[in-house]
Amino acid sequence: MPPPPLSPSTDWRVGSGAPPSAYGSAGDPRGRGCSSSAEIQLDTSAGPSRGKQAAFACTLELGKHVELEDMFLVTKGLYLWYHCASVAKEPQLFCLVSTTGMGNGVKEGQVGLKQNGVEPIVPTRVLSEGSPEKRKVINSLMSGALAGAVAKTAVAPLDRTKIIFQVSSKRFSAKEAYRLIYRTYLNDGFLSLWRGNSATMVRVIPYAAIQFCAHEEYKQLLGSYYGFHGKTLTPLPRFVAGSLAGTTAAMVTYPLDLVRARMAVTPKEMYSNILHVFVRISREEGLKTLYRGFAPTILGVIPYAGLSFFTYETLKKLHADHSGRAQPYPLERLAFGACAGLIGQSASYPLDVVRRRMQTAGVTGHVYGSILPTMREIIREEGLIRGLYKGLSMNWVKGPIAVGISFTTFDLTQILLRKLQFSTNIER
Repeated sequence: MPPPPLSPSTDWRVGSGAPPSAYGSAGDPRGRGCSSSAEIQLDTSAGPSRGKQAAFACTLELGKHVELEDMFLVTKGLYLWYHCASVAKEPQLFCLVSTTGMGNGVKEGQVGLKQNGVEPIVPTRVLSEGSPEKRKVINSLMSGALAGAVAKTAVAPLDRTKIIFQVSSKRFSAKEAYRLIYRTYLNDGFLSLWRGNSATMVRVIPYAAIQFCAHEEYKQLLGSYYGFHGKTLTPLPRFVAGSLAGTTAAMVTYPLDLVRARMAVTPKEMYSNILHVFVRISREEGLKTLYRGFAPTILGVIPYAGLSFFTYETLKKLHADHSGRAQPYPLERLAFGACAGLIGQSASYPLDVVRRRMQTAGVTGHVYGSILPTMREIIREEGLIRGLYKGLSMNWVKGPIAVGISFTTFDLTQILLRKLQFSTNIER
């Protein structure tokens, strides 16, 4: 049964929590106060065209700007529940709330905080298009695309060098990696260190956009399935959400990853641009080649994406529990992301070497079969550690930087977009 409607005259003291009578039994967890998040109850019993009523059901710190953070929505009859979280100290004490009216578009209003309690929501207008769910997806796609582009561009020279060593039988060392980078700079110029980065951008922008957006959606689906209602998932669903997000993105964008690997290990004379790679591979090796190495990619993505998202989300939760701050500082986000990248890439690295060998077989002169034969050949020719973990030390430099930048850029862009939308709606 949904809780009873709230009266606009209800005067709840901030910090008192919801009165037990508003939520049934005193044992109901929603009847307790909470320090870093707040539930907003919207009474739509008056109908979509009439005034809504709202009040905070949990403790909310004064002096903080609040926004729709978790975006998880549960419909109970005519009641809608949103979760809001405090994100930054701001002079404005408002929470922008959007509720879907019954066939009349999106109702928007504001909840103003007073020193002695909470004012009811005041509907302001009806938007003819769009919804919180659509805005959430668009925000996730935009934030993910930017995060991927910034992170990969920052480490492109190191990434290219790592791929060159992965697909060759030469022994890797930091000294040899430096020599390769310096020799490339002398022979081909500074920008040649970013050769193949255009193909990387064509691949990584949709990949990162899909991965981050899918992660948000999978978190919501798993939260609904396990009954978490948008709150922090437990460890197993947290890992599953990350793995599913990475797998979804890899399946959609895999041919672009193969093209990037080909461009990274070949001279400019062989492939002039991305389209040229596609045309030559299709003509000379067949369309099926575009998915060569797909199996080890998926097997590697599952632990990599799962552990990366799991580690990052877990560290953020532990930070919030111990620091009392709902949001970590940017440098803390970078550190959490670096740890996530270190753990995720170390766990999946051998499969990354295997997929690179299979992807570039057509231009390196080697013939590789499936995953296990490729692994056996690498181990036989180069040894277990030197073969399957070649370039890992460089990945320990590149990976944490890239993943840290990626997660941090995504989170901060999400927050910025929500603030911009909040400010725009307030000014209208």
